[in-house]
Amino acid sequence: MTASDAPWTLDRDQFDLGKVVMLKAKTSVAVVIPAKNEADTIGAVLEAVRHYEEFVDELVVVDDHSNDDTATVAEHHGAKVLHLEGRGGKGEAMKAGLAATSSEIVVFLDADVLNTTTEFVPRLVQPLLERRDLELVKGYYERPLHNMPTGGGRVNELAARPILALLYPGLGEIRQPLAGETASRRSALESITLESAYGVEIALLIDIARQYGVHSLAQVDLGVRRHRNRPLEELRPMAVDVLRAALGRFKVALPPQA
Repeated sequence: MTASDAPWTLDRDQFDLGKVVMLKAKTSVAVVIPAKNEADTIGAVLEAVRHYEEFVDELVVVDDHSNDDTATVAEHHGAKVLHLEGRGGKGEAMKAGLAATSSEIVVFLDADVLNTTTEFVPRLVQPLLERRDLELVKGYYERPLHNMPTGGGRVNELAARPILALLYPGLGEIRQPLAGETASRRSALESITLESAYGVEIALLIDIARQYGVHSLAQVDLGVRRHRNRPLEELRPMAVDVLRAALGRFKVALPPQA
């Protein structure tokens, strides 16, 4: 991993749906959506994904011990639902979804986004279809906060991006390292071990960059992403997970997790 490497960035005007559909004919795509108590939003997310049904070969929602109707809504909207057993967490849900699918490309999406569009999956997959040297694609976007057009993604801006810029050359250029909108080749995902907690996204980024180089990464513009903004006190544990994953991979000695 060197500072001269850089991820490939695709702006919104570089998206070509016709080209993506043509290239997709030779490749299988799975969409995996970890979800916990997201009955209010999961239906709209799934409808957006299923808009181009010929584009998605497998559609899986991993229900992470929800106590609402997440699973029922997901099934109603055409997804295969897996019920996560044992230890919960986003990383565990991603592992379960990966194990339950077989497609060459795996796309992960968040279940709580209020404005998932029909283009999320094609946009995320486009770089992997166009270039065989790419292994991982992250979405990036503007994130409103309350009534302001920007300011969301506080853990991203105050924890993830600074630690990557300081310790991991090239990864500081990734605008949304914690984005749940991610696409990767199955072979790359199976070559690493996914983290169990909220640090899974930053760990995935670091591990793929180490394994294949920063030049194997891409990021694509998904526009504006709207979802619920958590209160500050709920963000501290997330920031701890993110920093633990990044610092641990830099061989910093850390106290055991409680």
